[in-house]
Amino acid sequence: MNIVVVGAGKVGRTIARKLSLEGHDIVVIDESREVLDRAANEMDAICMEGNGADYRVQREAGVQDADVLIAATAHDEVNMLCCLIAHKLGAYRTIARVRDPVNTAQLNFLREELGLSMAVNPDLAAAEEISRILRIPSALNVETFAKGKVELVGIRLGSENPLCGLSLLDFYKKFRIKVLICAIQRGENCYIPKGDFVLEAGDKLHITAAPEELAKFLRTVYPEKQKKIRNVMVCGGSRIAYYLTHEVEKAGIQVKIIENNPERAAFLSEELKSAFVIFGDNTDHDLLMEEGLDSADAFIALTGMDETNLISGISAKLQGAGTVIVKVNNDNLTTVLPEGAIDTVISPKQITANKILTFVRAMSCSPDESSVETVHELVGGRIEALEFVARGNHPMYGMPLRELNRYLHSELLIACIVRSGKTIIPGGDDCIRSGDSVIIVTKKKMFNDLTGILTGPIH
Repeated sequence: MNIVVVGAGKVGRTIARKLSLEGHDIVVIDESREVLDRAANEMDAICMEGNGADYRVQREAGVQDADVLIAATAHDEVNMLCCLIAHKLGAYRTIARVRDPVNTAQLNFLREELGLSMAVNPDLAAAEEISRILRIPSALNVETFAKGKVELVGIRLGSENPLCGLSLLDFYKKFRIKVLICAIQRGENCYIPKGDFVLEAGDKLHITAAPEELAKFLRTVYPEKQKKIRNVMVCGGSRIAYYLTHEVEKAGIQVKIIENNPERAAFLSEELKSAFVIFGDNTDHDLLMEEGLDSADAFIALTGMDETNLISGISAKLQGAGTVIVKVNNDNLTTVLPEGAIDTVISPKQITANKILTFVRAMSCSPDESSVETVHELVGGRIEALEFVARGNHPMYGMPLRELNRYLHSELLIACIVRSGKTIIPGGDDCIRSGDSVIIVTKKKMFNDLTGILTGPIH
């Protein structure tokens, strides 16, 4: 497909790079020659210097013939204007990055007038992910499929965990819980494991199941981490903090925000009636301790500086804070973290890129094909978990999985099937039927359609 990306900042470059790797023809527009040079070194794309909100620049970039324009600058109004112009020029689809709560609230009203196909709010999406993690304190990350009917949770095995030393077959026999360990990271290696795989301390497991089965599993293997989170300390009064407060107040979680900008602190204090907002230096260790860092059920670092977030998170963990979550957009910084120094790292740019990637992949399919519904990256993008809805008729439908397996790509696992609201952890006798939501986990990339999981025709 022909795709135009306006804005070559962190989010724009991440989106463009992922789409370029999937074989799309990419044009990147930005006013900064410096960031365009960086983009040119990272991906195979045409880079144009100019104002992406200028119809003449868009026309020169070929927007009138584009399959999709993605507006990912740092300014909501510019992004919405870019989409409006692209729609008028004839772009087939437009996607806008929109962050401000006011703009987010009125997007449904403006969507048709702007010609918007999709709007992505990285801060709201990040807040929603943090909220899911706070609901499951032992999880490193929580992803959802099939409208919440299936969850994919990451956990790390400590040396005392009862799973250590067990093969997967022994694990399923011992615990009799309907979950599936679908991916494992061990050091620098990642695996889609078979039944003889033996678990070790330090392994990071990715597990799929229905929410109630996951809760049962985590109570069994992490009884010490099932205390419900009731109070959260947030370092930095960012938009993510704003959205997060609204997300967790429904669950009765008390939020305390430390913000070092007096105007921002005053704004949050006025807007967030349920939160305690404190004006002060959020890097001041004594202030954080005075405000109860050591007794916080969770500590979340959401400042605009990755380095500050990492240092604050490590310090909070050492001081006895419960679950520690930090926002980091520079992937290179996380590679130097000591094992277990921080519980969870979230990246708004990666969350945004995955949402847009899902949309673009679905565009590649006709309405009667079993197109991708959801894409989540695991193990730093080396494994993908994808959701498809099985549509139409196909020879694979109704075939027991023990027979279908010989037609599947290697290092690919059918992890879960949702049928009529019921979640199935599939065995050899189960099958895919038309209408099912099917979750697969794979080391292969760029599956747009469910039939792509097959190596060839079924005989």
